Amino acid sequence: MAVKLKPLHDKIVIEKPEEEKTTKSGIILPDNAKEKPQTGKVIAVGNGKVLDNGTKLPLEIKVGDTVYYSKYSGTEIKIDEKEYIIIAENDVLAIVA
Repeated sequence: MAVKLKPLHDKIVIEKPEEEKTTKSGIILPDNAKEKPQTGKVIAVGNGKVLDNGTKLPLEIKVGDTVYYSKYSGTEIKIDEKEYIIIAENDVLAIVA
């Protein structure tokens, strides 16, 4: 079953990739030694940021983009054993071309 999340305003939902459990040389990594991923695939976007004058500014990011985001940004959630992060568009550093 596909997860249906609809972020509000300038928020986006990113599916976090699976974390590596071992290094390339085969060493098993404990949870506290794993690097927090900073990339992911966008699965949902809000309808835009509302400016002070009431107009809506559409988001540059679209569903399907792979993005790099700030290390400690957003809110992590877990649904059906999958991890997601909800962040504001201004926490996205780059879109992978």
